[in-house]
Amino acid sequence: MGRLDRLQRVLAKEDVRAISRRYFIANGFDGTLTSIGVVVGAYLSGIGDGVTAIMIGLGAAVGLGTSGVWSVWEIERAQAMAEQERIERAMLTELEDTRLQRENRAAQIVHATASATGPILAIILVLAPLALEGVVFTMFQAVLASILVGIAILATFGIYLASISKQRWYVAAVRMGLAGIVVAALNVVLPG
Repeated sequence: MGRLDRLQRVLAKEDVRAISRRYFIANGFDGTLTSIGVVVGAYLSGIGDGVTAIMIGLGAAVGLGTSGVWSVWEIERAQAMAEQERIERAMLTELEDTRLQRENRAAQIVHATASATGPILAIILVLAPLALEGVVFTMFQAVLASILVGIAILATFGIYLASISKQRWYVAAVRMGLAGIVVAALNVVLPG
């Protein structure tokens, strides 16, 4: 079985998709809130151009993306090793270089990729209006647009989660979007 076939087989498993979905959304949520904080903090610190704020935000993307890959890789590796050991004890045989081990590795890759993609994508989207500073927006307008993009991302996460949990989509959207407003407001009122 080739790597692509193994990846398709792993992606067909609901438990793999569910875990990856959780990593993507949880870390995308973190990335969105982090980038809102970076954008507001940069503006309040006197940074007057979008490019500088983008560079700071991209530093956050690198950090959160690396954290997402590294932490999830280690978490899923430990979990897979523990599961393999449990099965080996029950079967009284070693499972090195077996389909189970290869599929666990493929699942690790899927989870780590989802974990890193969520925050990186969210941060890039939130930072995007800052690229238009001086062309379409003033710095203040670009910051407001970035906050609105962040709130929209959070609301979209809420709508998606509501769709899989059979909640009212608009309640979930407001609950998730509110987090962006809270982060922006806390950055304004807290000294820093």
